[in-house]
Amino acid sequence: MRRTEPPRGAGAGRSRVAGRTLLVTALVAGVAGVAGCSADGDPLSAEPYDAAGRISFSGSVETGGKADPDKPLEVVAEDPGGRITDVTVVDASGRRVAGELAADGSRWHSTSPLAAGARYTVRVSTEDEDGAPGRKVLAFTTAKPPTAKRLAVAFGPGAGTYGVGQPLTAELNAPVKDRAQRAVVERGLRVESTPAVSGAWHWVDDKKLHYRPQDYWPAHATVSVRSTLEGIRINDRLRGGRSDPLTIRTGDRVIAVTDAAAHRLTVYKNDEEIRQIPVTTGKPGFETRNGVKVVLAKERLVRMRSTTVGIAEGSAESYDLDVHFATRVTWSGEYVHAAPWSVGSQGYDNVSHGCVGMSTGDAEWFFDTVREGDVVKVENSAGDTMEPFGNGYGDWNLDWTTWQAGSALTPGEAPNTQETARLRPTAV
Repeated sequence: MRRTEPPRGAGAGRSRVAGRTLLVTALVAGVAGVAGCSADGDPLSAEPYDAAGRISFSGSVETGGKADPDKPLEVVAEDPGGRITDVTVVDASGRRVAGELAADGSRWHSTSPLAAGARYTVRVSTEDEDGAPGRKVLAFTTAKPPTAKRLAVAFGPGAGTYGVGQPLTAELNAPVKDRAQRAVVERGLRVESTPAVSGAWHWVDDKKLHYRPQDYWPAHATVSVRSTLEGIRINDRLRGGRSDPLTIRTGDRVIAVTDAAAHRLTVYKNDEEIRQIPVTTGKPGFETRNGVKVVLAKERLVRMRSTTVGIAEGSAESYDLDVHFATRVTWSGEYVHAAPWSVGSQGYDNVSHGCVGMSTGDAEWFFDTVREGDVVKVENSAGDTMEPFGNGYGDWNLDWTTWQAGSALTPGEAPNTQETARLRPTAV
């Protein structure tokens, strides 16, 4: 009779024992197909014995009482000659509880918190002194906690397709200041991408986090984020609540680089140059910000007035203009837009009040080419570097080490990540 092999690739629930990887789901599901074929001597081909009397559980898990969700779950091998080989703990919604198995197989304990008011199934695999496999499956329910505020998470930017520079955002409905509590929150915010990339959350302030990879997202990726915090204790007065997941996709890798010294904007699509555009950027006193920005919105017509940047009406610098094909890159009013009044300076001089100006035809092409989340980078300007937070998405202006330091899961004390953006009103 052909032996049934355990399936591969089920990450949680594995333990390495005596040179063999034991997977409890395969052990339980596969025994029917191999029962009665024990003549080959393989312990995996034998019907597992009931290990109920050889292991014990912590607290009221096995007695039918309500388990305390704020205490670790513990499984202990009572048989002196036997050992635990694998434990999986999953709730009704499919959330797995992480755990740690002692090297000698004597005990297993959970390392991630249990949710309150949840029903869990525990599957335990064992071996006796002769190597015969045993199993125990048990279900238990955790107690509902005292009344507590529920931490809800609103993910951004919203479903849709974005450029490769678009960070994910998580807005909390209650502040979380303690580092250990922030770590609990971060562990419950799960991000998955296809193709797979690694990334990290960064605390912008007590109620907001941003997530990004080390480099931009891959082109044509699918990125999903969800919260597994429901029922999880954050502190005595705060537990995780229900939150809606989010899935976004990325389009082509579009990166626009403005060289303020050369008065030129170059657009790259999937790492190939597709267009060079003569531009003008901010003149002295109104220099365009350096660094990486992300397209926030596209507006076909914007009224721009000099009074919003502190220029008195009627002065030599004043203006009141209807601006076409305006691609916004900061909330304070920095755009890439049509500037027909400065065509003679485009490609030669910087004469704007902070925006990147170009001809109407070029601005329309740029407007039609980029989407929200695309990267707009400025270099060789005398201006300051784009703020990381508060005035758009300047997240990519933090190097990876600094970005990771804003995570509560990063070793060492996290810096103060509260950013106060130096906002500027709309400028042309």
